[in-house]
Amino acid sequence: MVVITTAIMLINSCGGTGKNNAANEADTLKGLKDFYKDYFPIGVAVAPNSLEGAQAELIKEHFNSLTPENTMKPGPIHPEENRYFWDDADKIVDFAQANGMKVRGHTLCWHSQTGAWMFKDSQGNQVTKEIALARLKEHITQVVTRYKGKVYAWDVLNEAIVDDEDTAKIYRETPWYKICGEEYIADIYQWAHEADPNAVLFYNDYNTEDPVKRDKIYYMLKKLLDAGVPVNAVGLQGHWNITNPTEQNLRDAIDKFSSLGLKVQITELDVSIYTSRSDTVNMGFTPEREKKQIDLYKMAFKMFREKKDVITGVTFWNVYDGRSWLNRGNRKAYPLLFDENLKPKKAYWEVVKF
Repeated sequence: MVVITTAIMLINSCGGTGKNNAANEADTLKGLKDFYKDYFPIGVAVAPNSLEGAQAELIKEHFNSLTPENTMKPGPIHPEENRYFWDDADKIVDFAQANGMKVRGHTLCWHSQTGAWMFKDSQGNQVTKEIALARLKEHITQVVTRYKGKVYAWDVLNEAIVDDEDTAKIYRETPWYKICGEEYIADIYQWAHEADPNAVLFYNDYNTEDPVKRDKIYYMLKKLLDAGVPVNAVGLQGHWNITNPTEQNLRDAIDKFSSLGLKVQITELDVSIYTSRSDTVNMGFTPEREKKQIDLYKMAFKMFREKKDVITGVTFWNVYDGRSWLNRGNRKAYPLLFDENLKPKKAYWEVVKF
């Protein structure tokens, strides 16, 4: 159904019939992954219920990499010290394997969506550094070992750098940092590498294009690499909006991180029509906002193609507009390439036009 509708839309937009339109119609049998087969995998973040019905068909048509949106985060997959919940993550991995897709694991260590038990003893007191590190090592070892050979890449550490214009402040004051200090960062990469030596190990963060935060992330990564820590790549989340990032800031971020010898992926891409979460002025997917969204997607994908030697994947955060995590009640962000009816938007056609 998606393919047929897509074909009709493109034929109507071109007008007429004949050889050229036959070629255009053939193109509509291709998904995003097919247009980008000579560049990099095209991924999408999913929940278990994304893998059913029309969403599943759209995923199979357009994507060749999956990221579990929530099910592999520490809290959902390891809700209690002596209990893991594998069912939802297994379902996503099984779907990917059945359909020839890659899987990115997200995420092994994060200060959010992590069970409070990781940091507390039975009386509710903060645990010692030794206990916290032991729990974290056990968690990483168990999760990575279970999916060894099935998950090709892991976001080992997520969002550890502080959002602060003060360049002297580097690390976010997370429970991990407060209890364990900076050294836990090198440890978790080593533990993940020991559990699966072939996995590609990422650092993942947002606002990576902001020059101040970019330089803080660079500082941390260079320090790790200089110490021989097995970090292999950096994930630029790509939670952007119609005015940000600028082309220059995006280019500079990719160039700076890749100068360390690291591969780069866009790991959580969406482009909101709003410039902030609190923006409620003139709500709606207006022609002006649509045009700005199209322009940003065009700019970004042109750059990704240009830098295909260092960009090893682009993953959208959610399948279609109706499922975006950015939606808040009646305030819809319309951030993806497929609309609320699973149909390709104008931005889609610009992303595949090259």
